Amino acid sequence: MILPPAVGSIVRARGREWVLLPSPQPDVLLLRPLAGGEAELCGIYLPLIQRGVEQVEPAAFPLPTPDGTADAVAAELLWNAARLTLRDGAGPFRSLGRISVRPRPYQFVPLLMALRMSPVRMLIADDVGVGKTIEALLIARELLARGEIRRIAVLCPPYLCDQWARELEEKFHLPAVVIRSGTVGPLERKTPPGESIFGHYPHIVVSIDYAKSDRHRANFLQHCPEFVIVDEAHGAAQPAGQRTAQQQRHQLLRDLAQDPRRHLLLLTATPHSGVEESFRSLLALLRPDFATLDLHGLNEQQTRELARHLVQRRRADVVRWLGTETPFPERESVEETYDLSPAYARLFEQVYAFSRELVRTGTTLTGWKRRIRYWSALALLRCVMSSPAAAQAALEKRMHSEEGLALDEEASDEAYAPYIYESSERETVDVAPAHIVEEGEREVGESDRRRLREFARLAASLRGTDDDRKIVRCAQIVAGLLGEGYAPIIWCRYIATSDYVAEELRRRLPVLLPGIGSQVRVISVTGALSEDERRERVAELTRFPLRVLVATDCLSEGINLQEHFTAVVHYDLPWNPNRLEQREGRVDRFGQPAPRVKAVLLYGRDNPVDGAVLDVLLRKAQEIRRTLGVAVPVPVDSETVMEAVLNALFFHVPTASRQLVLPMMPAEVADLHRRWEADAQRERESRTRFAQHDLRPEEVARELEETDAVLGDPKAVQRFVLNGCQRLGAVVEPEREGVWWLRNLKTLPEMIQAALPPDVAVSGEWRVCFEMIPHWQRTDQPPTVLGRHHPFVEALARYFLEAALAGSPDAPAPRTGVVRTSAVPRRTVLLLLRLRFLLESGRGAAEGGGGGVRTLLAEEVRVVGLRGLPPSPVEVLEGDEPLALLQNLKPEAPVSPRERREALEEVLAAWNDLQAPLRPFVEKRAARLEEAHRRVRAAADPNLPVPQVRPHWPPDLLGVLVLMPIPKGVAR
Repeated sequence: MILPPAVGSIVRARGREWVLLPSPQPDVLLLRPLAGGEAELCGIYLPLIQRGVEQVEPAAFPLPTPDGTADAVAAELLWNAARLTLRDGAGPFRSLGRISVRPRPYQFVPLLMALRMSPVRMLIADDVGVGKTIEALLIARELLARGEIRRIAVLCPPYLCDQWARELEEKFHLPAVVIRSGTVGPLERKTPPGESIFGHYPHIVVSIDYAKSDRHRANFLQHCPEFVIVDEAHGAAQPAGQRTAQQQRHQLLRDLAQDPRRHLLLLTATPHSGVEESFRSLLALLRPDFATLDLHGLNEQQTRELARHLVQRRRADVVRWLGTETPFPERESVEETYDLSPAYARLFEQVYAFSRELVRTGTTLTGWKRRIRYWSALALLRCVMSSPAAAQAALEKRMHSEEGLALDEEASDEAYAPYIYESSERETVDVAPAHIVEEGEREVGESDRRRLREFARLAASLRGTDDDRKIVRCAQIVAGLLGEGYAPIIWCRYIATSDYVAEELRRRLPVLLPGIGSQVRVISVTGALSEDERRERVAELTRFPLRVLVATDCLSEGINLQEHFTAVVHYDLPWNPNRLEQREGRVDRFGQPAPRVKAVLLYGRDNPVDGAVLDVLLRKAQEIRRTLGVAVPVPVDSETVMEAVLNALFFHVPTASRQLVLPMMPAEVADLHRRWEADAQRERESRTRFAQHDLRPEEVARELEETDAVLGDPKAVQRFVLNGCQRLGAVVEPEREGVWWLRNLKTLPEMIQAALPPDVAVSGEWRVCFEMIPHWQRTDQPPTVLGRHHPFVEALARYFLEAALAGSPDAPAPRTGVVRTSAVPRRTVLLLLRLRFLLESGRGAAEGGGGGVRTLLAEEVRVVGLRGLPPSPVEVLEGDEPLALLQNLKPEAPVSPRERREALEEVLAAWNDLQAPLRPFVEKRAARLEEAHRRVRAAADPNLPVPQVRPHWPPDLLGVLVLMPIPKGVAR
């Protein structure tokens, strides 16, 4: 029997050399080309080798030749190219070599917490816009890189599935399939017979409502991956009332948590809904004993235990952390008003009188008939005060259209609410509630039906006229925002309103902005479009410098908007303060390049619907946010909110007064605000306790420095790209601090040009930076950020490394060279070494914790300095001296071709003998690496897998640079 070579060995197969990687399948050899990436991985079935069908032979890393003419710049290019192609870096954070984002330092705090527990059970409750998605996926990617998990599942609301799939693919290089009702058919056709759709695909994003259904729940539980992320976890807490859907979601999570080996991450910016039992139900998913905690009376031990599982930070806690400023924008909130025109006021007063009569007569009814009167009244008023278009859509018969859903006597308030109230726990239903109005119409006489038809006629007569002062004022506000350099989003409640506002803005802005108004691009994006269509329309809009996005709340979650939009206008006030924060959070979040964003609350001064919502809900929410620094959810459910609005509008005013202030009963208001303030105080205490201040920034700094030294930080990427482009004939021009123009890119080799964006490939010019620039000017398009995983950077690094290893005489970064310099007192040799380490742990977590040794491969590229060659004593330079020599080296005198060859031949001939003095250096690196892994897993849990690290011998000699001192009397 032929034994397979050891992990980390170099072998020759199929006409080229490869590095043997750990394989998830014991009968398959997993191979990676010496200079290739993961796209070129190759698997060879071991029985084919044993039968002689495939040939796999031991090989050695090819030594460089003494013909190279590298200078210091070329040697540094080769060093950076080699480390920028690393994926399994030897640092303590193994995942960083496999992701396309540069996490902010504070985003490593949940990762360190996770690495110190087994299984991982955490509630990440950081503020909106801080980056919970990055934090969660960083944990998942790290456990994958460590071999402790194999598969990932994300459970989220259906409208967030595509967003999660994109984040997994684009930022973490984890292709995932979306499993929900609309995607199951094609996926099942690709699933082998007898296999579960939940078990066949490595990484899955699943609609929590699809998984919780009676039809799919058992199948999901049986085949669910071992690592589960639950987004918007507050929607799966045990509800206080009888909300069936939320109870089913919570039961699903309880069943998942019963597996003691399952990793579970819960994400929410609003973990506490105001009902303590619901919050404890989430905590109990982390540890069953948390279900009995008295959250108002935690002792020191309980607080410490809960803090191991809960991280909850405001922006103020992370904006300056580890010496790094995270450029969150400053939010400027303003209020703008309009007055109803006499014509619109007449429509409102007639509709209000009709609605109030509906509610009054409904008090004599019972059950469903009473409820439908109330719902019809709310629906009518909400649509009429949204826009004439929404009023028409609600008042015209829509029962048989695709937008309407007929109600029946068995329907609960939970079925009505989404058409009027903006739930923050489900996707917004943005169609006008015509079916609710029509259902109410069935319960009234013919004269009342005629009145409804007259309302529709009056609404149509107001459409597009200056009698609609709301749209007139909105157009003025938008013109002002555009003039100040903002790119606004106009948030509307209903599809009809969104389309109407977009149409009117296209007509009015050229008049308000003479000269540039005709250049403004305005589009409407609503739930009438598919998710792909929404994304395409937004992407198309971002290509216009002057742009306005009009949208319903279908976009308030699920599509990143902060890179291209800098202001929001609330055309329709949401009846849910949580939705107000979600809307503004689309632009006010990490990744927003503008220093300031603007939020405009537009309301009618004599509109009692706006008045009730403002005074009871929105202003209180804003006051709490200003005081606390985060949003606190309204501590009642949607039915209670709408009951309060109903009371405010119809039961506690004697006439159809159009005053701004239209209060609820004092006791109701006082009780709601008292509960809300109590929640805010509790939230303040919670965020103080669980902001993880005890996890010191220097702990994160030390591990980041270790990892950056191996993989390269943004400054290393910058040096490599700028020097590499110039070496290949491109032109580099600085524009301002941190921003460069790359020009003449058409001279680059074809494989590098293929990685350019299409427009850059055509123009040959590119505006780039290497770290996100805070406080970018709003009127500018931000430059492209080039990180180590950008396709262009990857292609550039691979080109330099492959050309060097191929031994091409015209390689831009040859593997060998000699430089004469006064920087060294005697001959010094800089070796560019690629070191491989085997990380071995005795716990087979990826196989379910059943034991056995798990071996991982880790690599790093080091610049090692030597003075002296065997048989003379050899001194290995310590610390940063070799790298400093390389990065600051300048040739000061010529070297003849003969001297160059002789010096290089002498070093290469001594390579085998040099390995003995190099071994202590490599073993010291292995010990330091093992210590780093022990540090990040520091915890009381003895079951945490901490690897033993041993070097794989020999290291790869990538390059040699000989530094010769300048003899006395030689001119420099």
